[in-house]
Formats: sequence, C-alpha cells, structure tokens
Amino acid sequence: MRLRALLDTDALGLRLLGGEAELDRTVRGVMTTDLRDPSRYLSGGELVLSGLAWRRDAADSDPFVRILTQAGVAALAAGTAELGDVPEDLVVACARHRLPLFAVHESVAFATITEHVVRQVSGERAGDLAAVVDRHRRMMTSGPAGGGPDVVLDLLGTDLDLRAWVLSPTGRLIAGAKGGGGAAVRNGGSAVGAGSGAVSGSGAVSGSGAVSGGSAGVAGSASSSAPAAVSGSAAGDRGASSGSGTGPVPSAEVCARLAGEHLAAVRTGRRGPHRVIVGQTTYSLFPIRSAGRPPQSGHSAQPQSDVRETVLSDWLLAVEADAGDWAEERLDLLQGVTQLIAVERDRRDAARTVRRRLAQEVLELVQTGAAPAEIAARLRVAAPVLLPGLGAAPHWQVVVAQVEWSGAGVPAGGADGTYSGGVAAAGAGGSGRAAASTAAPAGGRRPGGASASQTSGATSAAGSAPGGDFAGGPVAQALLEEILVDPHATGPEPSDRIAVAHTGGEAVALVPLPAVAAEHDGTETGVIADALLAAVREPLSAGLGDDGRITLGVSAAVHSAEGLRGALEEARHARRVAAARPGRVCAAGHQELASHVLLLPFVPDDVRRAFTARLLDPLRDYDRRHRAELIPTLETFLDCDGSWTRCASRLHLHVNTLRYRVGRIEQLTGRDLSRLEDKLDFFLALRMS
Repeated sequence: MRLRALLDTDALGLRLLGGEAELDRTVRGVMTTDLRDPSRYLSGGELVLSGLAWRRDAADSDPFVRILTQAGVAALAAGTAELGDVPEDLVVACARHRLPLFAVHESVAFATITEHVVRQVSGERAGDLAAVVDRHRRMMTSGPAGGGPDVVLDLLGTDLDLRAWVLSPTGRLIAGAKGGGGAAVRNGGSAVGAGSGAVSGSGAVSGSGAVSGGSAGVAGSASSSAPAAVSGSAAGDRGASSGSGTGPVPSAEVCARLAGEHLAAVRTGRRGPHRVIVGQTTYSLFPIRSAGRPPQSGHSAQPQSDVRETVLSDWLLAVEADAGDWAEERLDLLQGVTQLIAVERDRRDAARTVRRRLAQEVLELVQTGAAPAEIAARLRVAAPVLLPGLGAAPHWQVVVAQVEWSGAGVPAGGADGTYSGGVAAAGAGGSGRAAASTAAPAGGRRPGGASASQTSGATSAAGSAPGGDFAGGPVAQALLEEILVDPHATGPEPSDRIAVAHTGGEAVALVPLPAVAAEHDGTETGVIADALLAAVREPLSAGLGDDGRITLGVSAAVHSAEGLRGALEEARHARRVAAARPGRVCAAGHQELASHVLLLPFVPDDVRRAFTARLLDPLRDYDRRHRAELIPTLETFLDCDGSWTRCASRLHLHVNTLRYRVGRIEQLTGRDLSRLEDKLDFFLALRMS
C-alpha cells in the first residue's frame, strides 16, 4: 500500500507535516518504537510510529531521523498525546532527510493504525501470491518449467512471511524456501518463534557412492518503549516465523517430530491443518495428497479408500505459524499450494516407473530360477540407471520390507487434504494416536509383540494387508523407497537411485553399491540393519498406530548375479527374524543369521519361560530379599569373559566380594561358572529374558 492511501483514510487521524513529494512510497509493515536507535529492528519499508519518548532536546531529532532514513523506512508518524504539537526541530530534520512526517491525533491509538496497515499489506500480498501460485500451477501442469516446490515456498516466504517446508512421512526435508521471508512480528526486539539446526531425514545407509553412510497479535501501546514490528501477516494470525524470516530449517529431531504428529493425526481421520507446538514454536501441518488420488467425500458413490494405503507415503507441508485464526482465503491459498506440490509429487513418482520396472524384472528372473547370465544381463541394464557414471560393475544388496495391519482401517475422508476452516490440534508426544482396533490376531500376540509363527509368512497369497482389502506390497514399496534414501540428502532426487519392486505383501529393494576393493579396511559398507530405522522409528510408529507394523531384512552384499538369489533368501530370512521381535518397527541384518540371535526368536514361549525361570528365578528372588545384585553381577561377569579383575573393576568391587557373589550364584543354581556349558546357559537365559 502507498503512504497516500494512509493519509486519505480519515479514521487514522493522520496529518501530513512534510514530505508530500514522497507519498507514493510503498508501506510494507509497521513498527512502534521509542528507542533512540531502533535500526536493528528495521528491515525497510516500515511506517514507524513513535510517542517521541526518545527526544530529550532538539539535538536528538536529527540523529533519530538519520537512523530511520538509513534503514529505509517509508515514513515517521509522531504521536501528540504527550508533547502536544510535533516539535519543529523534528519537522526540520525530516525535511532535511526527505522523510515523510505525519502527526497522529491524540484520539487515535497506535493499535488502530497498526491493524489497518497489517490488514491492507497482508491482503495485498495474499492476492498477489494467489495469482502467482495460479500461474505457477499452470506452468507445472503443462511441463517441468515451473521450478518445483522450492519456488512456491520462496513465494510464501517473500510475499506472506511464512516459512514452510515440504517433509516426507519420515521427516526428511523434500523442499524449503532458500531465502526465507521478510520481517516478521517482533516484540521487545526479540523474534516470535524460532527454528534451528539442519535437517537430515530418514534412512541409514552407510558406505560410499549413491548409497552412503505472522504475527503474535497487534502491538498497540501508544507509549511502548520497546519496538513491536508487524510485517506481512494478517492481524488475526497467531505465531510467526523467526525474526528475520530467514535462518536455518528445523532440526532433524523437529522434522521427525512434525512428521510423527502429522501421521498420528491422519491415522485418526482428523482434517488438516494440524497444529503442533514444538518447544516454543507453533507449526501448522497441511497434508499433501497425491493429485492422482482425488479426495472422496462422505456422499460419494465410490467406496472410501483406507487411509493406511497412503499414510506412510504422502508428503506434508509444515508452516511455521498458527493457522487457527486464518481467514478462509488464506487457508484456500495454502490448499492451492499443497495441490501444486502434489502435482510435482506425482510427476516424480511417475519418473520412478523405469526403476520399479527394472527391479520387478530382476526379481521375477531371480524367483523363477532364471540362468545367472540372463540375470546378469538385466543387472547391466539397471546399473547405469541407478549408478550413472560408474565404471566397474557394482555390488548389490537386497532389502525386504513388509507392512502388516490388523483390525479395521480409518477411511481417508478426514485426511484428504481438505480443510475444515480451523486447525486440528495434535498433542505433544504423539498423543494423537490412531483409533484403530488393537485386538490381537487370532492365535497369537498383536503385531507389537508378534510370535514367530504369526509373522514368518507373507500377509496373504494376494498380498492384502490383514484387516484391510488393499495390497500391502505397494505400501511397503513406497515406504522402502523413502527409508533407503541417504539421511543427509535433501530433496526427492536421491531416491532416484533406489529400485524397489513388490510381490505379494512384501517389497524388495535392489541397492547398488560401488565395488569395494579386496584390500579394504574391513569396515562394513552398504545398508546396515541396526541403523536403518533409527532416524525414522518415531514418525513411522505414529503412522503405524496401534494396528500396524513394519519389518525389514537386509542381506549381505553380493558381487555377481549368481549370488542374488541367495541374497534375496537371506534378506527374507532376516526379515522373519525381525518379525519375531517385539516392537512396531524392527529390522535385522545378515550378520544375525550366523549368531545365536537367529535362534532365540524361534524358541517357543513355554520353553523360553521354563528355561529362564529355572536358571534366573532363584537369583531374582534372592536379589529381592537381600538386594544382593546377583543378576547384574552375573551379566557383567559374562560380559567380561569371566575375568575376575576386569569384572571387579567394572563393578567397583574387591575381587573377594566378587568371588563371594559368584559363589552364591553357583550355590543357588547348582551351576559352575568355570564350565563353558554353564556360562553358555546363563548367557542364553539372560538374552531370552
């Protein structure tokens, strides 16, 4: 808006004292201050409101006006409630520096002017941004010339002072504004809202090569001694971006938290946007549903889709602001932004078709027992697509994933990317848990602690998820494509080097690794099962709710097509080991297939209980009665390989005290800890307990 428009608004009580030739200046915000030097809180284009408390004598006027002019403010409006008329020395100083000067009638509060400026500026920017977003949508739907979601997020920052990021369901950063927005709301010189750290998203692939290891309310006090700037946000908004509108993106932990809260809210069928407070910062989370899956209303003749089909693959838009009091126009604008990003998501999903087809062809050849030469020929086609520019033939790892559900699903009507005009609150710490059935499947425990007999096979011959009528393979496929991305990579492009197929209820990934020389240092390369899910366990658990479970198995690297069939079986077997463990999100690697770890999950529960009770219950009973700490002593003794001195040192005991405790253990159990067989029995009992 222009200064001339302010002067023409009678309700503001402004009287021009100088600078008529400058009335076409643009006003981009408003700031109230009585500081002698408010320059650190100015970003340019503000209308500065002042009660003149900074002025002690005539000599103070020129330095104050010079500071405002150097900061690029649009004009100065001086209140007359305290001093009556505006001092002549201030009028002269403003004329000297060509700064427009207004007098504010004593009956008009600074809050009235602030509200008017914010309302006008925000409305103009929203209208301009809506037009830009519409033009960008047309560009993207007609071809890839639009620049991707980063361009739209840059516009949100520069035109609406909204910091926003596109996140994957695991919290990995897909896109974000590069420069951030303009001035946000500040109060007393401190910014409202904050974000720090750098985003690193999901997955845990080590090694080298492609896979490697708006406003806080309206400031209105006419005699405030601390500045309160308002720029670019509607007067009713709550929450704002950080003080400069720039700054780092949220940390990896914050992104994972946001993704988890979003997934939990979607699982309950609540409409977006979802309001989340992390630390002292408020975020509004907007679902981004694929444009290829139109939302279904409750009146549709088509059956509603199950939210579990897409909850683990859909992106989200995280906006650092509270959308609870936004007008419908602004909510509609953000919905348009999510639809625009969904178009780009669909385009990039379509680009995965070639890689998925390659993986599917290789998988079918391996499963049907094709000749190694035929499999090798297909791998030679896949290698340049997944690892472009690689001279030598790569090594390969196989990762198998399965997503299982129990109970009835939640229709996707509440998570379809539509908005109800408000913000659904997602509680801290994943309080918005899914309201799905938690009943255990017949004949065994729930997925959170499934027995080996329950989970050793696929979900069904057709690949349908238990408790639902949709195929679980595609769900696991999309999720595996996300999990296997390098955690330090940003944007969706790193997933271009992952080829994932699905068969039945499982997904199978071919992970290419640059060939490792025979004389390497012995460090493990490639996908490491233990770390694979570390960064994504929290958000995935929220998306799985009380009725879902994901298990993964990782093979060792193989050097040729001959080893690929064995790698597939190894990965499947490792996944069954993971499935026998408790927990919603579990993974197991090939290393565990040559260890006692492979055997323990398959010990029947009654045998497990009887074995551990016979050896450990006498010690537990004794510890309860005498606080003797025999169990911790036994664990440490075995961990020290039976070394008396090392064990005593670790427990901070005299060796004689340790010998007394070990003797008591032997007396209570009838075992001899100098014998290897008895040591092994105790070791296994502790592991199974």
